[in-house]
Amino acid sequence: MRKTSTKMADLDIPELKRDQLGKGVRGKYLKHFTQGSNVVVLQPEILKAFPTSEAVNKALASMLAFAHETQVLSVRAKTTTRKRLAAKTAMASARPL
Repeated sequence: MRKTSTKMADLDIPELKRDQLGKGVRGKYLKHFTQGSNVVVLQPEILKAFPTSEAVNKALASMLAFAHETQVLSVRAKTTTRKRLAAKTAMASARPL
C-alpha cells in the first residue's frame, strides 16, 4: 500500500498575499501570554532537593515569610532603640544637677 502525497501542490491551498490577511493586532495575546506558566531552569542539585513545583513554591513561600518577619522585627527593634535613647536623653536632661 502506498502513502498518499502531502505536497503543497497536492493540497490545493491558495497562497494568500499580505494584504489579503488583514491588519495584525499588536499585543493580541499578551495578556494570555503573561498569565501563562513561567519556566525556570533549576540546577541539578536544587532539583534533587525540590523535585516538584509544589515543593519549590512551598520553600519559596516560607523563605519569603521569614524575610518579611525578619524585616518587621528589625524595623521594630530600631524604633524601640530610638525610643529608649530618646527617653534616656529626656530623663538625663530632666534631672536636677
